[in-house]
Amino acid sequence: MTIDRTSLRWNGWGPTNQHDALPKGAPAWDWIADALGMTAPLPQTPAKDISTCTLPASGLDGETRLSLERIVGANQVHTGDYERAFHTRGKSYHDLLHLRAGDLSNAPDAVVYPRSADETQALVEIAAASNIVLVPYGGGSSVVGGVTGREADETRICISVDTTLMASVLNVDDTAMTATAQAGIYGPALDKALAAHGVRLGHYPQSFEYSTLGGWVAARGAGQNSNRYGKAEKWLVSASVATPTGTWRTEATPASAAGPNLNQLLAGSEGTLGIITEATFKLHDVPETEDYRGYLFRTFAEGREAIRRIVQTEVPVAMLRLSDADETFFFRTLSSAGKEPGVKDHLTDAYLRLRGYADKPCVLLTGMEGDAANVSHARDRAARIIAASGGMHVGKSPGANWKAGRFHGPMVRDPMMDHGLGVDTLETSTFWPNIEHLHSCVTKALQDAITETLTDDRQRGIVMAHISHSYADGASLYFTFVFPRRLDGGLEGEVEQWLTIKRAASDAILANGGTISHHHGVGTDHAPWLGQEKGPLGMQMLDAIKKTIDPKGIMNPGKLLS
Repeated sequence: MTIDRTSLRWNGWGPTNQHDALPKGAPAWDWIADALGMTAPLPQTPAKDISTCTLPASGLDGETRLSLERIVGANQVHTGDYERAFHTRGKSYHDLLHLRAGDLSNAPDAVVYPRSADETQALVEIAAASNIVLVPYGGGSSVVGGVTGREADETRICISVDTTLMASVLNVDDTAMTATAQAGIYGPALDKALAAHGVRLGHYPQSFEYSTLGGWVAARGAGQNSNRYGKAEKWLVSASVATPTGTWRTEATPASAAGPNLNQLLAGSEGTLGIITEATFKLHDVPETEDYRGYLFRTFAEGREAIRRIVQTEVPVAMLRLSDADETFFFRTLSSAGKEPGVKDHLTDAYLRLRGYADKPCVLLTGMEGDAANVSHARDRAARIIAASGGMHVGKSPGANWKAGRFHGPMVRDPMMDHGLGVDTLETSTFWPNIEHLHSCVTKALQDAITETLTDDRQRGIVMAHISHSYADGASLYFTFVFPRRLDGGLEGEVEQWLTIKRAASDAILANGGTISHHHGVGTDHAPWLGQEKGPLGMQMLDAIKKTIDPKGIMNPGKLLS
């Protein structure tokens, strides 16, 4: 199954006919304006229609086009406005600032859709011989500038290579519990094909509906249920990659001591070494049952301690997600805005006050999957640890509601950007003893930077976070921040506002024991901080590998290794 690109928003998230998550007149708008210190109604800042935008002329010459068409066919080489606009950037807030303003200066010269590993390899070889830049593009869901077409100083022909016609499951081995699929297959199509065999990969990022297998590997991504199924570098068995120096097939064994495992080099390479065409990955049986539910904690520290103990005592959970007090309050209030509280609501609030959970509590969501006996055992073990850590069970509804809408978060951003608001996310990870310190430092850095960019003293930002993925030695912190946009300086002023906030947060992360990215990747947005994390020798090693595989630097230049 492939997705018609014209059915998707080229300058936003999801399908063009997507339901408006925050429609005009919704009660939530008044609450959002008040929370940000803004005056209702909020300003109208709609995105430009593509018909009003001007793309730079395509630099694809006739001879090069013919050579591409000989490989993939004339119908798979596109230079039209919509295809080039769609492949200009990814889906980060920074990307959308440019796209919504009609800035398509980074548009590739052409978009090419190969249908097989052989076509992709032939395409890469043509590009290497002619010094043509290639930008691998799957779902285009990167939020770190990982799929930007032409970089600002690039003078060579630039082609976006869209992998989504390579969308087949090639093999399912139910004895070894592995499967091989083409890299351009979207999450839902992969899940459906595997379910027919009674198995699943279990990788469910928030971008699941609009991201691909190859992109998950290239970004070293993490699904929301990674406690059970692992991050990409854990479930990847092997891959085939089209590179400028030939086809690279990584080793495929259950385990090996034959030197470093090169799958670990590929995972997180972000298209800078080649185009992933196929991937083999680990499988799990489709679970017999699932159990998702919620708990409340009086403090973030208590909830963090419960997660640490659950993971370190090896309770087999699929997901543990702890929102801080600000995130808990934000989403609870947003969902109830405009609703008159009923008798049940008043009774619930009274009970929470009586138990000491009414003053900005933190919600923990837990998820267990597997056979009924194991799920029941895991749920009971986790519940005992949570209770001993100060948590209170609040039933299945919070878990069920989260699971039903777990892919819908990005849908709220477009209407917010339509009303003069900025919305962005970033994530990191650190060791357990450092969680609260890093959480506090990054929160303060974000709040201070947002305040610095605002000219109206009445305005303010909202910063919230949650623990999204957890390990025996530490966890990931995922931050979301909402703020009034600086609309008086045009696109340049808005980008500078975002850069001020992004730099402050990134500096705080690296200065306080975090990684620059846990699962979003590096792209262009995090590249300035990569050297600080890897060190001079580490960067030299990565640069040497890049020059060996891609001596002309045609593969996704400017990303990862800036």
